[in-house]
Amino acid sequence: MIISVASGKGGTGKTTIATNLALSIGNAQFFDCDVEEPNANIFIKAKIDKSEDVTVSYPKIDKTKCDYCGKCSKFCAYNAIAVVPSNVLVFPELCHSCGGCELVCPRDAIGWNERTIGKVEHGTRDGIDFYHGLLNVGEIQAVPVIKSLKRKIDKSKNVIIDSSPG
Repeated sequence: MIISVASGKGGTGKTTIATNLALSIGNAQFFDCDVEEPNANIFIKAKIDKSEDVTVSYPKIDKTKCDYCGKCSKFCAYNAIAVVPSNVLVFPELCHSCGGCELVCPRDAIGWNERTIGKVEHGTRDGIDFYHGLLNVGEIQAVPVIKSLKRKIDKSKNVIIDSSPG
């Protein structure tokens, strides 16, 4: 069973409800998906024993192959690539790692770099498997961290998700 505690606004008591539910049923997985300000461990008090980085890809331009045609820039809906005379500017924080720029490049001039945007931590307490995500300060894309968290769900267990606001 998966129970997700959600609301359209912060400060409504989602974390209080979710943590008390997890503590009352025990033998559960708990996910704090408010990766911008995770605070469920204030109540769960799990001992953190594992941490793994969450990375995303962003384009790397091979300037020996690039002819500055601008197709990559025109394709990118997030303006993560700008082509100016004799240069391609990449804005990694805007990239959503969709790979479209690589697909439209006629010169095969686009490869990929990785950057860390946060981490997922795991701990335990009294039969509760606790997970929370931590988005690095200044990052704007919380979704990859939340997706990394959700990949840890074991559907054979009771799962409580403390959702992010909104």
